[in-house]
Amino acid sequence: MNSKTAIRLAAILFVAIAMAATVIEMRRKEEPLQESSVPSLQTTMDPLRATLRRCQQMGEAAATDADCLAAWAKSRDRFLGKSTAPELPLDAGGQE
Repeated sequence: MNSKTAIRLAAILFVAIAMAATVIEMRRKEEPLQESSVPSLQTTMDPLRATLRRCQQMGEAAATDADCLAAWAKSRDRFLGKSTAPELPLDAGGQE
């Protein structure tokens, strides 16, 4: 068998497989979409988020607002994974 015949045979085999795959795909029945097992986004409103939105709308005035400063600190701590418990003051090293 020469190389031209082998190439032709391979091309015919490729086309036959492609046609068979197309026929199989066309005969497949479409099944209805199943609901995802992934939980949907929570719609509960986070009070911190609402405060941050309010501060965002305040503009430059938010930089001096105590509630905004506290909300930004809490948001920063939440992002960095720090606990929200107040820290104890450091020991002065035994000096009186």
